[in-house]
Amino acid sequence: MKKFLLGTVALVAFAAPAAAADLAARPYTKAPAMIAAVYDWSGFYIGANGGWGSSRNCYNNTAVAGVAVPAAAEGCHDATGGTAGGQLGYRWQAGNWVFGLEAQGNWADFRGSNASLATLGLSTDRTKIDAFGLFTGQIGYAWNNALLYVKGGAAVTDNRYEGLLTGTNVVIDRTTETRWGGAVGAGVEFGFAPNWSAAVEYDHLFMGTKGNTFTSVFPVAGLNTRTDSIKQDADLVTVRVNYRWGGPVIAKY
Repeated sequence: MKKFLLGTVALVAFAAPAAAADLAARPYTKAPAMIAAVYDWSGFYIGANGGWGSSRNCYNNTAVAGVAVPAAAEGCHDATGGTAGGQLGYRWQAGNWVFGLEAQGNWADFRGSNASLATLGLSTDRTKIDAFGLFTGQIGYAWNNALLYVKGGAAVTDNRYEGLLTGTNVVIDRTTETRWGGAVGAGVEFGFAPNWSAAVEYDHLFMGTKGNTFTSVFPVAGLNTRTDSIKQDADLVTVRVNYRWGGPVIAKY
């Protein structure tokens, strides 16, 4: 019995390495490929914006009571203040390039004034911009969820021009105008969550020079008092938040 047990142990000892050698080699499994999340800027978006603006306005008197006179410079002033509004647009992405169209409408409270040089400071010219709109095309370059873009197109401003007795709040004449011009701008935008992004944008508005006829308010209303050629441009800085419809990320191997 003892010899049988010893023989069995010896047999197992010799058989184990042979059995291990007969087992199939463990297969090599390649590690799964890394997946990079790539932000996709394509789709419709809607958003809100707010910020600050400044409009430069220069007045030149060209007529008094409807009678042309030699042009007389009245001076310039900056109309500054806050603004808030919204935007709606569409973007499509091709590789790293992003193209888009956008419409923006803003309420504004840009105000400024200067004593008129033409009246030796007896009257004051005042400008107020109540609203503006931008209709622009965009082109940008994206690094994943970061986008740098430039834009350009049409701009429109809603203006109120007034003459006041200097040192008082008495308005003596006024006129209103909706003025069309051009716009260029640039911005940087970051996607901070699926479908959400935030941007900082600068825009310059070229509103040109237009003639404006003023009507009296005080002491007699409704009379043609003067015609001024008014040159206007504006600078805007806004912070924007957008919500986009479309796939926020795609898998790239």
